[in-house]
Amino acid sequence: MADPVTQSPFVSSSAFSSGQPQLGGCGGAGSASCAAHDLLFWRDARKTGVVFGASLLLLLSLAVLSAISVVAHLALALLSVTISLRVYKAVVQAIQKSEEGHPFRAYLELDVTLSQETFQAHAATVALHLNQALRLLLRLFLVEDLVDSLKLVMAMWVLTYVGAVFNGITLLILAELLAFTLPPLYEKYKVQIDHYVGIARRQTKDLVDKIQAKLPGLAKKKPE
Repeated sequence: MADPVTQSPFVSSSAFSSGQPQLGGCGGAGSASCAAHDLLFWRDARKTGVVFGASLLLLLSLAVLSAISVVAHLALALLSVTISLRVYKAVVQAIQKSEEGHPFRAYLELDVTLSQETFQAHAATVALHLNQALRLLLRLFLVEDLVDSLKLVMAMWVLTYVGAVFNGITLLILAELLAFTLPPLYEKYKVQIDHYVGIARRQTKDLVDKIQAKLPGLAKKKPE
């Protein structure tokens, strides 16, 4: 049975190691990747529901209002809750002569500072991904491999039509809906999906091989 598609259509398969974790598992990834995996696969339905609902509501708000208005309304809503609770607790303490203290004292005493080691670790990860992205863009736009660059041309051509129909926020909403619905569907119908994806990949590979055979200049260079 063929493996599911786990690579970019613009990067050759040789650029990926065989030990790359599959879509359905967390593999050897870090805690952040595992947490995202658990969210998308609805391991904790309550937590995923809260994240999905809140993020979808935010995107829908951005589709209707400007980003400044959304941020301002969110800040006002949060301040309304915290100030109301602070005043309520102060009144209760004054009436009951109690010493309950600040209602958010436990949160105010939390250590939210970002250590230098943590910052450097995240910065190194971001730099690694940026360098990989820059290298990929360099390969594609300077036509290191003509087939991969032509794939990018086709993708950008399709996106011109997509952009004429949808705006960025609409695409983000659609992407979120797909992100929270496709993973559980894939997990449920993994065998059938892998089968048809394998057929599509083989047919695409055969087509590319035929084109490269007729046009020798498109053939990829074999590694030394």
